[in-house]
Amino acid sequence: MSAMGKRVAIWATVATMVTLGLLLAFRPQPVLVDVTAAREREMLVTVDEEGETRVRNKYVVSAPVTGLLQRSDLKAGDDVIADETIVARIQPHDPTLLDPRSQAEAQAAVLAAEAARELASAELEQARANMQFAAAELRRARGLALKNTISEREVDEAERAYKTTRAVVGTARAALEVRDHELERARAHLLSPADVQRSRDACECVNVMAPVTGSILQLHIESEGVVQIGTPLLDLGDPEQLEIMVELLSSDAVKVRPGDRVILEGWGGEKPLPGTVRRIEPYGYTKVSALGIEEQRVRALIDFDTPPGELERLGHGYRVQARIVLWESSSTLAAPLTALFRDGGQWTVFVEREGRAVKRHVEVGKNDGIHAQIVNGLQSGDRVVVNPSESVRDGVRIEARS
Repeated sequence: MSAMGKRVAIWATVATMVTLGLLLAFRPQPVLVDVTAAREREMLVTVDEEGETRVRNKYVVSAPVTGLLQRSDLKAGDDVIADETIVARIQPHDPTLLDPRSQAEAQAAVLAAEAARELASAELEQARANMQFAAAELRRARGLALKNTISEREVDEAERAYKTTRAVVGTARAALEVRDHELERARAHLLSPADVQRSRDACECVNVMAPVTGSILQLHIESEGVVQIGTPLLDLGDPEQLEIMVELLSSDAVKVRPGDRVILEGWGGEKPLPGTVRRIEPYGYTKVSALGIEEQRVRALIDFDTPPGELERLGHGYRVQARIVLWESSSTLAAPLTALFRDGGQWTVFVEREGRAVKRHVEVGKNDGIHAQIVNGLQSGDRVVVNPSESVRDGVRIEARS
């Protein structure tokens, strides 16, 4: 081969290698994607919300009178018996201290009451003297009447005068009693708290009895102190009769019905507890969330489906995570929600076929927030692309990330 032929062959070989390199460099690379298989699985559609345990029938015992509440030896958790256990004792509270003006007025009232009593006593003595004179006149008149010295009319007048003076004595005696009581009342206004405490021998208390048999849930007032009528003193109830109160969003409450199954988690035990929705209250209310958003809430009441003995570790006001089951299936075809997207108003997924992405429309049923039920369009075992990017299109080569 001539020198010219050798050079042509060398350049041809170089050109071929460069061309192959360029083709390999600019050849479309497969898109790296995450894939997972659609498969049969158990699905639960639930409404999840925090709840709070509470005694089903709680009784708030209030002060029946205003007075001084004595310190009690009872503690939260103590058992009580209806109409036997004294849960509180209230005695009349001490009088308030008088300021100088009020004290001067009270002392003046005492002096006035003493003077009025002396006047009433003098009037009683005068009435008694008049009655004694009238009695003597009546005796003389009756004696003279026996001798026919005076007329019958004069005897009747003497008897009438005696009865009149006797009635005046009764009136004066009653007036004196009134003045005695007024004097006692005036002196009572001068009593100080120290005087009352020195004269008090025993507690003239009002005993508050337990209205039901159960346990003390909470003591609102533990120390001695003055309470007003109607002041809550303590809460009573049976800690074995527990229920759960859950505040649902109104949009979730319309989906829940009495009798729905409930899974109770996060209560501190090793396994979830079963429960049943007993009632959905018919009214809603506004509640501000931790983020400052106004929400319409509805209370749902849930019963435990376990024997009372298994709830010994739970009490009134404990936190529970309630999952109310709206729909469930022991085996249904499902795919991740992140694999679904909208295409022309239809739910769609990319299915991996021989290293390429194939677009496929599917019919979606229920979803639990993580997986969606696939009613039609996929078969168990189909590998779908999760979180497809804009680079993934129908027919594009794809490669699963390792």
